[in-house]
Amino acid sequence: MTESRLMRIGRDQLSTWLPALLMMLFALGTWWLVRSAPKFATDAQPRAVSKEPDYFMQQFRVRSFDANGRMTSDLTGVEGHHFPVTDTLEVKDPHMRSIDARGRVTVGTALRGVSNSDGSEIQLYGNAVVVREPITRPDGTVVPRLEFRGDYLHAFVDEDRVSSDKPVELLRGTDRFVGDQFEYNDKTGVAQLKGRVRGVLQPKPSAKP
Repeated sequence: MTESRLMRIGRDQLSTWLPALLMMLFALGTWWLVRSAPKFATDAQPRAVSKEPDYFMQQFRVRSFDANGRMTSDLTGVEGHHFPVTDTLEVKDPHMRSIDARGRVTVGTALRGVSNSDGSEIQLYGNAVVVREPITRPDGTVVPRLEFRGDYLHAFVDEDRVSSDKPVELLRGTDRFVGDQFEYNDKTGVAQLKGRVRGVLQPKPSAKP
């Protein structure tokens, strides 16, 4: 198979499952701990903003439920620190699990996670892995397991955009794509793998006669 044909097929494959990857990454922003962080009363007198954390948590767990009592998200971390000077929340060893209304499970882990004040930007640092488990559609077809691996991931929730300036690996079932940089914009539907880009596409099983 020629390189041009491989890249064309690769783009076709990416366009079919990257929106799902984007949705599971943005799920992190909707149930990030900052939305459940404790609120403290403030004095009327203004104070100098400290570079030190103004509160922290250890060995914590935050769960979210819908109106029917169904658990929609589960976030655990070894430590969490809020820094008032940047109004960001940093979590050590975050483990995030989300379950949508159809029962589809998304799991995200990293060595460190950072969220801005309103959860519109989520950054994962160090061995960032986001996985959506396989699902079976009503017609019986199976959507393979989706996985993102990289040392850094930056999700812009309000802009429907995900990017990384570090090498990334994208897996869909047995198909595999790698690149030096990655960017996906859901509004335009355009995905870009930059630098040294390689892809391995496994042939689909032949239909039974």
